[in-house]
Amino acid sequence: MPFDHAKSATHRLARAAKAQRARAGTHLSSLGLHPGQEVVLKALAEADGRTMSALAAELGVQPPTVTKMVTRLATYGFVVRQTSEQDGRLARVFLTEPGRALIGDVDKLWKRLEKEALAGFDDRDRKRVRKLLRRMEKNLLSANGSPSNDLDDDLDDDEDLERTPA
Repeated sequence: MPFDHAKSATHRLARAAKAQRARAGTHLSSLGLHPGQEVVLKALAEADGRTMSALAAELGVQPPTVTKMVTRLATYGFVVRQTSEQDGRLARVFLTEPGRALIGDVDKLWKRLEKEALAGFDDRDRKRVRKLLRRMEKNLLSANGSPSNDLDDDLDDDEDLERTPA
């Protein structure tokens, strides 16, 4: 009997991710952003002045991807790239005032997207979905040889769900 990929969890995950990215794109376009750019802004809001390689590591993407995103964001005036005073080979990325002003709008957008994606889910199901997705992420990162230590703490956050009967 052949494997029915359409019924697999990974197929559903891929479809949900594609739908989420499309919906996020619709919301982000109202801010003048493309999917993925908002995570650069959020990362800089948490720690401004990151190097390009630090941004790539934080976002889990290759450095050329970050370079492309930062270049576009700089063109829009949301970030600036500055050569490090300590090491002229390093470029650091900083939010501009217009970029910083977008952070609240990005947060509202993410809340709206979360509400749309989880419509009809009760609190327990929302927690369970988050936990299961974190576990899938950890499994896939481990299989790929990537470290997933930062997810270990997250998995413990919802320990009570395992003790609660379904």
